[in-house]
Amino acid sequence: MTSVSDADIRAAAERFPDVFHEPTRLVWGRRALVVGMIAYFAFCVWAFDITFERLFGGLHKMGHVLYSMVIWKDFLTWDFSGILIGLAETVGMALLGTTIASLFAIVLGFVAAKNVVPNRFVHHIVRRFLDLLRGVDTLIWALVFVRAVGLGPLAGVLSIIVSDTGTLSKLYSEAVENVDRKPIEGVRSTGASHMQRYRFGFLPQVMPVFLSMSLYWFESNTRSATILGIVGAGGIGMQLSERMKVQYWDQAAFIILLILLTVAIIDTLSKWIRMRLIGKREL
Repeated sequence: MTSVSDADIRAAAERFPDVFHEPTRLVWGRRALVVGMIAYFAFCVWAFDITFERLFGGLHKMGHVLYSMVIWKDFLTWDFSGILIGLAETVGMALLGTTIASLFAIVLGFVAAKNVVPNRFVHHIVRRFLDLLRGVDTLIWALVFVRAVGLGPLAGVLSIIVSDTGTLSKLYSEAVENVDRKPIEGVRSTGASHMQRYRFGFLPQVMPVFLSMSLYWFESNTRSATILGIVGAGGIGMQLSERMKVQYWDQAAFIILLILLTVAIIDTLSKWIRMRLIGKREL
């Protein structure tokens, strides 16, 4: 093997400086970025008045709240029927909203996929429409629908539908764009129509992904629906908000435990459904 001398390395460095030495503008640009981030972080700490006195001065108040949460008073006199009805409304809102959003997303997901609708103008319009739907948080949609249809679970269901339609449609479209073309070409070679190509070429590949995403979003929406109830969209969130306003911390802790238990049950059921319908065991 031919050895490379230091003189050869220096000569190569002089001839190709960009290869052996990072450009000065990049070095200073990276340093300026780091300094800017540190300065912005310090500004935020100052602007938000984040001090040790404020951080640790309220610990005794937090301790009182935590103590009140673990000491349950007059447990048998609590409004269990209202709490359970609110919990059922929350799960119903999540289930109904996710199901309807998933159905809308199947159609919009195919329309937003480049390999299904190659027209750039249509693709751009659909994508921007989906950005609008998912760019606004579910909580904001809930406030809008509470003003439109009034208090109650309907506002929560509509907000979940709108927000999830935008998010699921984007995820579905990405799954459609990543399908294997060979099965589709095989279906086309039989003389199948366009709808038959989608039915027998696309759907068998993407449906497991669609199902998995929808199940995850159902679990996530169960938690989201709790927050929606706080702004007037019904459900267990409204029950929790009412008790926190009057400082019934023991009942609030009980409701939080019910929410955690419900989410855990839904997560277990989601895994079981995925294994049964998709036919794959989880590692």
